[in-house]
Amino acid sequence: MNYLRTGILLAAMTALFMGCGYLIGGEGGMLIAFGLAAAMNLFAYWNSDKMVLRMHGARQIERRDAPGFYGIVEQLARKAELPMPKVYIMENDQPNAFATGRNPENAAVAATTGLLQLMSDQEVAGVMAHELAHVKNRDTLIMTITATIAGAISMLANIAMFSNLFGGDNRNNPLGFVGILLVMFLAPMAAALVQMAISRTREYSADRLGAEISGHPLWLASALEKLERGAQAIDNEAAERNPATAHMFIINPLHAHATDKLFSTHPNTENRIRRLREMAGAVGPWG
Repeated sequence: MNYLRTGILLAAMTALFMGCGYLIGGEGGMLIAFGLAAAMNLFAYWNSDKMVLRMHGARQIERRDAPGFYGIVEQLARKAELPMPKVYIMENDQPNAFATGRNPENAAVAATTGLLQLMSDQEVAGVMAHELAHVKNRDTLIMTITATIAGAISMLANIAMFSNLFGGDNRNNPLGFVGILLVMFLAPMAAALVQMAISRTREYSADRLGAEISGHPLWLASALEKLERGAQAIDNEAAERNPATAHMFIINPLHAHATDKLFSTHPNTENRIRRLREMAGAVGPWG
């Protein structure tokens, strides 16, 4: 089912990309966009995880670099019956984390220095269990690819804008100046729509499975409270520069240029915490 959703989303994104190409350069522009989209889809499948990690300045660590953090991930991966993922740390004061990779055998988890400094070991475990749940659910493939393609669509909007500003030739554009305007204004909105296409229920599912992996729903509930406060108070400049990656994080990293909640990529944090507390109460003591 995850592969089907990925295929449908990529097909829709490719069609949108081609449509933008058509509005900018007619049939020739559409063919060029199709070729670029095909190449980018292939490149994104193999390399988008590396690109996202690079965008956020993540550095890979080994056990000797952060034995406590590394050990938490190792223990949780064993409980989740997953291969040990690569572990990364991002030099960022905002507490946050994400997972990436095209499959569990090529997965990576990343946490900010802000998260590691703010959280207790139990809360770190709750967050990392959530990220490993994304890996186990194979959410990470679609999350990384859509981040790459959404960024490319925004880039196409910039191309259209500069082409218009510097007097580009619009003779091949079937709608002329109107087509350029459509790409300039609709393409950035498409990037937001891609983020919404990453269903908010995906986060709820990862919360639930993450709680099962850690064995303590309240660990994640406590972490989410701190994450929400931290994300609201501290800028994440890397995420602000790359908003198409916002949906990958456990909590929305964007606030300096906050968008309408209608376009939010994450479910309401209070609702997530409430569900985790209900889960803990329904099951009783966890071992």
